[in-house]
This record gives sequence, structure tokens and C-alpha cells, in this order.
Amino acid sequence: MAAKKARKKARRTTHRSSAGKKLYAVRDAKGRFKDIQTYERAHRADLAARTKGEKAAAKKRAAKKRAAKKKR
Repeated sequence: MAAKKARKKARRTTHRSSAGKKLYAVRDAKGRFKDIQTYERAHRADLAARTKGEKAAAKKRAAKKRAAKKKR
């Protein structure tokens, strides 16, 4: 299995739209805008994202549940 390169977290700068909504702007390596998203959408995605530890724990719980069900 090839080693994975560690990805650097994208830096987000905050702006305000003309309507007053808070925005996040993500820039590429050259400093150009790559993505502009509302704070609400970005925050919701951040909360929904799971860490490696959470994924591993969920996988372990599912395996344990399957084994208990199989035992019956």
C-alpha cells in the first residue's frame, strides 16, 4: 500500500456578502479563490465530518453488534 501524503487543511478567510451573510473563502496554493461558501453550510459540513477515531469506533461497535446478533 502506497504511503499517503498528509493533506494540509484548507485555510478559510471570512467575508461578508452584500446581504450581510458571513462567508468563507477558500484559496488555492496561488492565492486565488477556489471556493466561496456560506458560514452555515461550511459549519454544518464541519460538524458532519467524522474523525478517524470516530470512524474506527463506529466500525468496532458495528462489528460487536453483528457478533452479538450472530450469537443468538
